[in-house]
Amino acid sequence: MVGIYFDEYEEGQTFRTPTRTITETDVVYFSAMSGDMNELHTSEEFAKNSLFGKRLAQGLLGLSISHGLIFRLGLFEGTGIALLNVDKWKFTTPIFFGDTVHGVVTVQEKIESKSKPDRGIIHFYVQLVNQEGTVTQEGIQTVMVRRKS
Repeated sequence: MVGIYFDEYEEGQTFRTPTRTITETDVVYFSAMSGDMNELHTSEEFAKNSLFGKRLAQGLLGLSISHGLIFRLGLFEGTGIALLNVDKWKFTTPIFFGDTVHGVVTVQEKIESKSKPDRGIIHFYVQLVNQEGTVTQEGIQTVMVRRKS
């Protein structure tokens, strides 16, 4: 599969990623990897008495999953050079165990490289949306992308 080159993107263009259900295994692995063992994620009893009433996924797990979902689209297969930035990222609603999320990815801005004509920078506005249509997280992910030769 060949990804999309910088020149082929259009500002305002939108993509919808596949879906993914958040599991307890996701949270356990992320807790172990990141060290984030907050009881809101790891203790059913603690979470029952919290503001949320049940366990929830780590915010940074949601951000990581949003990026992974974008890669499942194949947009950067052979064309992506680097993730440069995550900016203005907001955690707007918790992601709970069992939620099914997908990404809505919009090309916000394209910037041609002035020093390297073989590439450009794209600001993608990304929303991570749950099964009810609620945006759980949103912000800008900036990616350096190859131009067509």
